[in-house]
Amino acid sequence: MLTINNLNVGYGQSRVIHDLSFSVQPNEILAIMGRNGMGKTTLLKSLIGILPSNSGTIKLADKEISALPPHERVRDGIAYVPQGRMIFPTLTVTENIMTGSREKIAQSAWEEIYWLFPVLREMRTRKGGNLSGGQQQQLALARALVSDPKVLILDEPTEGIQPSIIKDIAKALKEIKQIRKLAIVVTEQVVSFMMDVCDRAMVIERGHFVHESLRENLDANKVKALLAV
Repeated sequence: MLTINNLNVGYGQSRVIHDLSFSVQPNEILAIMGRNGMGKTTLLKSLIGILPSNSGTIKLADKEISALPPHERVRDGIAYVPQGRMIFPTLTVTENIMTGSREKIAQSAWEEIYWLFPVLREMRTRKGGNLSGGQQQQLALARALVSDPKVLILDEPTEGIQPSIIKDIAKALKEIKQIRKLAIVVTEQVVSFMMDVCDRAMVIERGHFVHESLRENLDANKVKALLAV
């Protein structure tokens, strides 16, 4: 669904991502682990088009999207939940969700959202800024889903969220994968969350991948050691 080949990304003369190549299949959750400053967010920003790549290719299904601006990548099927959620604090929950779609949202889509995130039904008239961090994360996920994406990209979804809500988000991601057959890319530092949700994990260090494993073969202690270096 998403294929990246020899991607190089940087800021000015400083290169952050070095010749990265990987792919994500439909109905797969790929976790990209790494310490702060190792290139996770830079990589995701390049996938969505917020940050242009210096070289390499990004393909969504069979379409080359490397030169497209962010709104066209969204239209083609990429949805992005940024670090910090970036919901609209003065809009209601319902209004926030509506900003994710260019068309009227079908009733069936609303029901799916409320099934995945029951708290959003209860709080649909509440302003986004009055929600907890975990509730805002669920709102940001719901907003991304109504664009009907092929690929869902999440940047550190557990940041600043209490453990009970982290479990809810993990459950929701697995359900989203099964229902929508999406390719999901998630960056993360919390190993327990990654072990719960991913089908495959990669560790990034200074813009290079230094470890990759399927979930069933993953050595959590090795990943923790890499993150602690």
